[in-house]
Amino acid sequence: MAYAAHKPIGGAEAVENYLATLDDDQTVADTRTLIEMMHCISGQTPQLWNVGTIGFNTYHYRYESGREGDATPMSFYPRKGKVTIYLMDGTSRYSELLARMGKHTTSRVCLYIRRLSDVDVGVFEQVIRKSYRYVKSQDGQMHRVIAPPATSS
Repeated sequence: MAYAAHKPIGGAEAVENYLATLDDDQTVADTRTLIEMMHCISGQTPQLWNVGTIGFNTYHYRYESGREGDATPMSFYPRKGKVTIYLMDGTSRYSELLARMGKHTTSRVCLYIRRLSDVDVGVFEQVIRKSYRYVKSQDGQMHRVIAPPATSS
């Protein structure tokens, strides 16, 4: 069995150091709002998972192929002009909510927004909360809903 070693590279201090590299005040403000929202949902402090992914909590996954590893069930990658939110159970599961959310695009597991002001934050939070709960409930045996690869609203 292959084991993917995905581990956080730093805690709150690493997250703050990353935020200091962002040169757009609105991106930093949106990132702080997302950190607070995701902290409230998960009860966890943010961790930096790679060069810019901010994640909350961990889970161990196993695929039928035998591949397994550790990942973060709720995370996002902020950068100027775009924030990527990772929905580890797939975006298709939330198509009805996403249709009401506002301006965004999606791929199989990613939700892309430019600014929080472009979306209905209440609907956005519902999507993130439902995804987090689902991923944590699956004990590593998560099943994604597969649909067409990309949409935009």
